[in-house]
Amino acid sequence: MTYRVVFSAATAQDLEQLFDFALQRELDSETGDLGIADRVVQAIKDGIAFLTSSPFACRKAGSSSFVRELIIPFGHTGYVALFEIVDSSTVIIGAIRYQREDDYH
Repeated sequence: MTYRVVFSAATAQDLEQLFDFALQRELDSETGDLGIADRVVQAIKDGIAFLTSSPFACRKAGSSSFVRELIIPFGHTGYVALFEIVDSSTVIIGAIRYQREDDYH
């Protein structure tokens, strides 16, 4: 079975903010790597591709079996995607946050 993965409007903003944050962090660094921001977005896209085949393999987030989170490793930390399996063919990404943030629920 293949699931279609849909990004919410809020998730599109999350991706922009994560890109901007990574880029700014590198610009502020003495040894900044401007390619990091692109690699962040690519790592997130690669991680989310996993949901097309195995969304139920991710850990539950809350009391519903259909709301889950995907851990996306990147460097020493990574990102967390909160998503909902809405039917037998669709997954909606509701939020993506840096792994050390705590405000995405």
